[in-house]
Amino acid sequence: MYRYKMLTSGTLSLRSYNAQVGEVYANVKAINKVIRLGMPERNTSI
Repeated sequence: MYRYKMLTSGTLSLRSYNAQVGEVYANVKAINKVIRLGMPERNTSI
């Protein structure tokens, strides 16, 4: 949760609940993509 808040400023900018849920989903998807880019690929052809 700490890293999520640090990367996304910790506040939601939209007012309605459904819009806030969508905003959180979009932020989590972006964070997961960044994490996946930093992970090393595993070589399975051994």
